[in-house]
Amino acid sequence: MTCVRNWGLAGVLALAGISAQAQGDIVVGLQLEPPHLDPTSAAAGAIDQVVYANVFEGLTRFDPDGSVGPGLAESWDISEDGLVYSFHLRSGVRFHDGTELDAKDVRFTLDRARDDTSQNAQKALFAGIETVKVIDPLTVQVTLKAPDGSFLFNMAWGDAVIVAPESIGEIKHKPVGTGAFMFDDWVQGDRIELVKYAGYWGEPARLDHVTFKFISDPTAAFAAVMAEDVDAFPGFPAPENLPQFEADPRFQVLVGSTEGETILSINNKLAPLDDVRVRRAITHAIDRKSVIDGAMFGLGTPIGTHFAPHHPDYVDLTSQSAYAPELARQLLTEAGYADGFTITLKLPPPSYARRGGEIIAAQLRSVGIETEVTNLEWAQWLEQVFRGHDFGLTIISHTEPFDIDIYARPEYYFQYDSAAFQALMAALKAEADPEKRSDLLVQAQKMIADDYVNAYLFQLAIPTVANARLRGLWRDAPTQATDLTAVYWDK
Repeated sequence: MTCVRNWGLAGVLALAGISAQAQGDIVVGLQLEPPHLDPTSAAAGAIDQVVYANVFEGLTRFDPDGSVGPGLAESWDISEDGLVYSFHLRSGVRFHDGTELDAKDVRFTLDRARDDTSQNAQKALFAGIETVKVIDPLTVQVTLKAPDGSFLFNMAWGDAVIVAPESIGEIKHKPVGTGAFMFDDWVQGDRIELVKYAGYWGEPARLDHVTFKFISDPTAAFAAVMAEDVDAFPGFPAPENLPQFEADPRFQVLVGSTEGETILSINNKLAPLDDVRVRRAITHAIDRKSVIDGAMFGLGTPIGTHFAPHHPDYVDLTSQSAYAPELARQLLTEAGYADGFTITLKLPPPSYARRGGEIIAAQLRSVGIETEVTNLEWAQWLEQVFRGHDFGLTIISHTEPFDIDIYARPEYYFQYDSAAFQALMAALKAEADPEKRSDLLVQAQKMIADDYVNAYLFQLAIPTVANARLRGLWRDAPTQATDLTAVYWDK
């Protein structure tokens, strides 16, 4: 395969001095390259950034405002007892390989996700399913073990997109979905290319060709956007440069909110972190404002628990873990660590983690906690930290929406095991009354704050720098996605 073909149409036009924009092409910068392209078998949000809505679709989907609407299911019926969901699929939907979507594909997807051997990172989303039954080619019936008020919400996650059994063998490197774009090429370490799918069932994409260009270094990201080699960069990794773009008429700057609770994750099963006094000392050693200012140049909302501040049930608990280094030293002394201790701090690639890690390491050192800092690539972080639990501390932004229930999973990477919290989440799942659900959510936020499970830092903002003529980009990120299905160039 030649270099010209690898770059695709956009590259040929650029070499010829012709504007690729006029042809409906776009180059999108992203900081993280996904480890593979199957969102149903990995925890990497970088996968959804490329394929959610663009390549893969679910029964339901997240809209730009965070609401959940119809996806591949155009409608559904729910039984009076809340146990049976009958999904009515859209007719005429075809996968990118030409095969037709039917109820058997939905059954395969849901059964695969909840199977004992499933590698789905959010397997708990499917644990409440009792049976999946094909009624006819366009109707599938899902029966739950117990009522679940979040079931339609759960089906909108990237982990729940519908896949076909015949595509599974190559899905990680040649994904086949039903979305408005289809996979074209992947030059690992450089870019992924998508092309418009002519057979799309819905509103056709207005772009013909999409190139996702991976640029991990913030300085290089700035240079690429400034030179207009990149047309849009969601999650722009150098927020200190935003004023420069705002002052340049060639660009637009969109600053939105995300579902990303950015936390200093603590391995709750590893001594001495298994002592709540030590975990509390860590939280009081951290000055959130310094982290937000130093790592994000002021972009970020302080949080004191694992919950998005824009959610109506959010409780501000930041004062409970306020910056108090003297209290941190006192707690360490009470726990038997007057002379401190040394622990690992393993950092994934995002700039908020690398920059924030330097600041937090210095703050912990000031109270006697030394950190052995290791910078990991994304695949290494997933292997060592997320799957292997081989870490003491790490910094990560949890971008999944409404995900406080991860604290009810003892096997989850930070290994918090609380029977009381698990019972609380079980009660929440079974409760349909809005006021009672709100009360349970308040209790949940307070419980994990009281247990100092993790050190809660800030809600991640998402700055997007883009060409001033681009329209249809998401400002906010209700899920970690770069939905380009409605993006177009203004004349």
